[in-house]
Amino acid sequence: MEFLVLGSLETRESGEPIPVRGMRQQRLLALLLLNANRVVPVDVLVDELWQDPPSSARPQIHNAIRDLRRILPATGGASLVTVNVGYRLVVREDAIDAHRFTSRVRAAKVAEREGRCGEAIRLLQAAVDLWRGDAFAGIQCPAITSAAVKLNEQRLTAIEDLMALRLRIGETSSLVGELHALIAEYPLRDSLRASLMIALCRSGRQADALAVYNEGRRFLVDALGLEPSPQLRALHAAILANSPNVHGAGTSDLATSRSQSPQDRAPAAPGAPRNYLPYDLVDFTGRAAEVDAVLAVTGGEQSRSPVMVVIDGMGGVGKTTLAVHLAHRVTPHYPDGQYFINLHGFSATRSPMPTERALGLLLQANGLAPKEIPDTLEERSALWRSRLAGRRCLIVLDDAADSAHVTPLLPGTGGSLVLVTSRRKLTALDGAQPLCLDVLPHGDAVTLFTRIVGKPRAAHDPARTTEAVELCGRLPLALRIAATRLRDRPSWAVADLVERLADTAQRSRCLRTADRDLMAALRVSYNQLTQSERKFSRLISLHPSSSYDVPHAAAITGLPAADVEHHFDVLVENNLIREESPARYSFHRLVRDCTRELLAEDAPVAV
Repeated sequence: MEFLVLGSLETRESGEPIPVRGMRQQRLLALLLLNANRVVPVDVLVDELWQDPPSSARPQIHNAIRDLRRILPATGGASLVTVNVGYRLVVREDAIDAHRFTSRVRAAKVAEREGRCGEAIRLLQAAVDLWRGDAFAGIQCPAITSAAVKLNEQRLTAIEDLMALRLRIGETSSLVGELHALIAEYPLRDSLRASLMIALCRSGRQADALAVYNEGRRFLVDALGLEPSPQLRALHAAILANSPNVHGAGTSDLATSRSQSPQDRAPAAPGAPRNYLPYDLVDFTGRAAEVDAVLAVTGGEQSRSPVMVVIDGMGGVGKTTLAVHLAHRVTPHYPDGQYFINLHGFSATRSPMPTERALGLLLQANGLAPKEIPDTLEERSALWRSRLAGRRCLIVLDDAADSAHVTPLLPGTGGSLVLVTSRRKLTALDGAQPLCLDVLPHGDAVTLFTRIVGKPRAAHDPARTTEAVELCGRLPLALRIAATRLRDRPSWAVADLVERLADTAQRSRCLRTADRDLMAALRVSYNQLTQSERKFSRLISLHPSSSYDVPHAAAITGLPAADVEHHFDVLVENNLIREESPARYSFHRLVRDCTRELLAEDAPVAV
């Protein structure tokens, strides 16, 4: 059971939300979680829940406690205990995301002190990724408000430390987009502004770094009547003096490299292109054929139309990872800007991003102030096309819901490359080159698993390693979750992981961590189906056959062949089933697991 407070208050069991209805009940639960495993006196609860407590305050608290108890025993993992003066919520500390956040931050500080920067970055990133919004969002009472302020400040400090560490290990251009977005949200954070200035300077964009300083100074003077901090002024002076300490080791060699374009060697103008790509994975594995296919369409003779590549595939197959890796590979061919935006078309935690908002963010990234951006979708789309005309830009549109989600974001003329990822086959994007991503080949899957768990552990029992990889269906997300679980448990052998993966009931629990849940990721695609399509998927998933043709599925479901064929087409379009050969279909092992799990949540199906 999980209690999530880093955002709106949520209670989940096995990844599924458990509703806590009523604001008073939510505030009561928030207060108990804030003091988990400690007694909270009834008098304290009364003072926190009411400014002017009514005479019925204590009975109302007793009733709310009774209602909470109806939720908690049904889920397990937490209990409410009555003591003489109040109540205590007994719960594992790691069941509360705020505790997981602080423990990871502490572990990151230890790793940094010991010189393990890569481990510190991984821990800080995992800590920051727990956040879904402001802590205890929407819950108002003095103790909660005070705790939320403290947690939000700890989050910002963790983000600042993460950016600084990534700079330390040599990341530069991949940080620029993230830091621009952070400064737009937190313009008073000097540490973030300093990190952006250093990242820009180390990317050969000294003029942009100075512009960031001047923009921050104007904001401080106008808003607060203050000058920048001494540290920021010192950094500004160091950049003006072209100090080696600002540029970092090896920068002079980079600046004189013959392989660089003139734009890279010269100081960038204030309107110079910016790189908003996320960082590329150091353990990226395989996909050689797919990478070669995209590289073949870049760097050649400029086309009159933009080049579009649509990467589709089931959830967890590595579409975003491949798109980001490809984007970094081809960046030199697109010197006028590299843009990335997550459209959240298939997100388990939020609705798809409206296309108007996506265009607004892209136009801001392109250098426009918010007041310069028009209001309507059509005007924004036209302005975006106009600003890209005649330029060689790279645009990554990640997690698109459908073709309509993407079309207004496309450039209108040639020279640019657009990489789109989606769980659906976007057949309505005329002229796009489809790249359907399947699970990893066996050798690449073993290599990825080995890189994460470490070669000694994987090589100790190669047969079991092979078995673990196959039980994960060679799906990259499943491999990463399983391998990380094994890596973080030094007492386990690979056989211990295999034992958990081999049992269907345990497999979904094994492929779930505090940060990632494979079944929840797959469930999002299933939820996009209509009721009749879900029913069809559930019916055939119950059948023991490993593959189906239309007559076979019609016999299983009792549906006419034409309806069966239509349902298969929809499942293929959504990458929920494979077409092994013409009119022959099969489930991926983990998609079958997910579909069967959903039987417990949907209405029962008679077979």
